[in-house]
Amino acid sequence: MNKPFSDLIVVELAGVLAGPSAGLFLAELGANVIKIENPKTGGDVTRSWKLQSENKEDKTSAYYWSINSGKEILFLDLLLDNDLQQFYDLIKTADILISNYKLGDDIKLKVDYSSLKKLNPTLIYASINGFGPESPRTAYDLILQAESGFMFMNGEKNASPLKMPVALIDILAGHQLKEAILIALLNKYKTNQGSHITVSLFDTAISSLANQATNWLIANQLPTAQGSLHPNIAPYGEIFKTKDNHQITFAIGSDKQFKQLCEILNIQVILEYSTNQLRVANRFSLFDLLNEKIKQLDFEILFNHCLQNDIPIGKIRNLKEVFELPEAQQLIHSFHHQKSIINSVKSIAFTIK
Repeated sequence: MNKPFSDLIVVELAGVLAGPSAGLFLAELGANVIKIENPKTGGDVTRSWKLQSENKEDKTSAYYWSINSGKEILFLDLLLDNDLQQFYDLIKTADILISNYKLGDDIKLKVDYSSLKKLNPTLIYASINGFGPESPRTAYDLILQAESGFMFMNGEKNASPLKMPVALIDILAGHQLKEAILIALLNKYKTNQGSHITVSLFDTAISSLANQATNWLIANQLPTAQGSLHPNIAPYGEIFKTKDNHQITFAIGSDKQFKQLCEILNIQVILEYSTNQLRVANRFSLFDLLNEKIKQLDFEILFNHCLQNDIPIGKIRNLKEVFELPEAQQLIHSFHHQKSIINSVKSIAFTIK
């Protein structure tokens, strides 16, 4: 079960993050993923997205390897007949193709679904677009965060709009594409028929608004920026500092959890905080009450008491601290394994035509 897709051939024409993340998912499950890059442009644009600390002579960035390890890299210029024919030969035996072309570019390059279906009727053609299949707009994650309300809601109250620190819309769209591919594969196994599946970054963003969308559409409350606070739950996202200067937060999702937290902090539950709705209405006075107690306690003592009583508590950690956690050690081991593979691949000189 570790490599259930070892019999699949995937051709990836996608660049940047969303499409390649779906390709990475399939590669990790054993599929032979062949990533096609354009030699005229130097390949996937993320190859050049380097930090200041990265080696200027290296042809690839850390960003690139975050979603392209485990793939076979093939440089082809699809405007050249020989390269296009080589691509067509791959498609004839492929199970899945992943693309993210702008409107009309796939037709210009003769790699649209109608053209490829003639070569391989059972091909699953999985494509990502920005604002729908008929929109010509160029879409990057930042633009989608702005257009879909995420930046308006993100950040501190009365501060400037703020994007999230990862390309979350791209990542979510990649997940949706994976789901669509899995459904298409199931259908193919049943019917031996291919399909054309599409995912829109904008649709992904809108569908991911979840309760924030219904807070507006049903409750008629316009979500605005309020830092890490949750509009529907309290205490949830408030930041506290312990006696020994560790920053912590709680995700109290039930009255029972709140009562248990109060017992640990030696606080008597009073009427104005007895239900979640009341706590949301009185969250600022509740913060003052909890903060007064928490700042008198050392982190380890409070943290352990909360864990023992199933109270959701988290320490705000930097990435160094994150990867020191026992839960992260297995992931680090996997990363170092991938890094050794990456270093081996990077040592091979790719010849760009």
